[in-house]
Parts: sequence; C-alpha cells; structure tokens
Amino acid sequence: MEVTEVLLPGVGIRYEFTTAEGERIGIVAHRSGDAELVRYNGPDPDEPQSLLRLTPEESDALSEILGAPRVAERFADLAKEIPGLSAGQMELPSDSSFVGKTLGETRARTRTGASIVALVRGEDVIASPGPEQSLQAGDILVVIGTHEGIAGVQAIIDG
Repeated sequence: MEVTEVLLPGVGIRYEFTTAEGERIGIVAHRSGDAELVRYNGPDPDEPQSLLRLTPEESDALSEILGAPRVAERFADLAKEIPGLSAGQMELPSDSSFVGKTLGETRARTRTGASIVALVRGEDVIASPGPEQSLQAGDILVVIGTHEGIAGVQAIIDG
C-alpha cells in the first residue's frame, strides 16, 4: 500500500492512502498532538469529510493499539518540519550502565540538549516519560534534538 505524506506548514502532516475497497483515507497529525481521521468523497484533498478527531492522549492510545513503532515515526515526521531538528531511535543495550536506573540518572537532556520523548517497551509506548521512569534492557528510546544531541544520547546509553 502506498502512503503519501503532505507537509501542512503550521498545521502538521497529512498522510493519505487508498483502502483495498477503494476509499481514500487521510490522517492529519497536527503539531499540537491532535489527530484527525478523514475520508475523501471526491478527488479534492481540500474537501475531506471528518470522521474522527482525537486528542494527543487518544492518538497515543490508538497508536499503541495499532502498533507502537508508529509513535516513533510520527515524531520523526514532525521533526522534518523544523529545520535543524531531528528524531532518532536507539535501543538500550543489555550491558548499558543505565539498565535498572531512571531516565533522570542519564542526565541526557542536560548533557546533550536532546530530549527523550518516548520509550517503546515491547508493545507498550510510554509517551513523555518523566525523569523517574525506570529503564530496561531493550527499551527503544525516541529522541528529539540536533544530530549532535542525538549522537550524544547514544554515546551516553552505550557507556
């Protein structure tokens, strides 16, 4: 299936695809974190029929249900919109000195300027983890920052 992305400056990103039954569906991921599910009755992408509007919390819940890696993709896509900002994902290795410690103990943001905006643990997503969040081997850290900042977080968790 082909999914097209359309950058909506100041709004977010619109994803579009056609279902197996021939319906055109769109998802607008707003910069605010809200998401909107729309269906197109005709060929004009500017005339969608809104089916559902979700808060950031509802979007996260739906993402967890449909597949945790989608959260990381959304952060990466939104980062494309802001020059100089990137998104990265990295796995916490089992031999990291931070396994069993808290996110705050990494001091990642203080040391690199990059922020860990989500943890993916198996099928679960922990969005906006606080400094008290414990880290486990195999956690996927979703990081937003400069390329240098993201590389710095990788160096920290690798020891």
